[in-house]
Amino acid sequence: MPETGADRLIAVFRGPATCGRETGVSPGFTLRGVSARNAQDSLIVTFLGNAPEDLPRRLTAPSVQAVGSQCYRIASPPRQWLIWARALHVHRDVRGGFFRAIPPRVVPLRKRLFWASVLAMARSRAGLRLLRALRRD
Repeated sequence: MPETGADRLIAVFRGPATCGRETGVSPGFTLRGVSARNAQDSLIVTFLGNAPEDLPRRLTAPSVQAVGSQCYRIASPPRQWLIWARALHVHRDVRGGFFRAIPPRVVPLRKRLFWASVLAMARSRAGLRLLRALRRD
């Protein structure tokens, strides 16, 4: 299906996605799951608007599509829902890719021993008094 200006694909989930409802000053709901683009990235789509009553808490491979101004379609075969929302926020958690590209730095042994001893001293009252005294100097 070709995308038009008013009919564009926003997000596609791989596998199950959960639907959490929020209440309060700004009611809305959030879809959370795994991105279809990359199986190691999680995808979060937040709608600022009311969820339909018949929208289940768990959807199978849903997709979100904009069909007009403040109107969105959630399709999870064999069903689909039209949503009216003031705004939509899409968050992609790319921590996995980031940490694969930049490996963590190894902490030097002396620094690890120093912090382990500070934390061990902080567990007792006497150790806390000693740390406070050392800090004053």
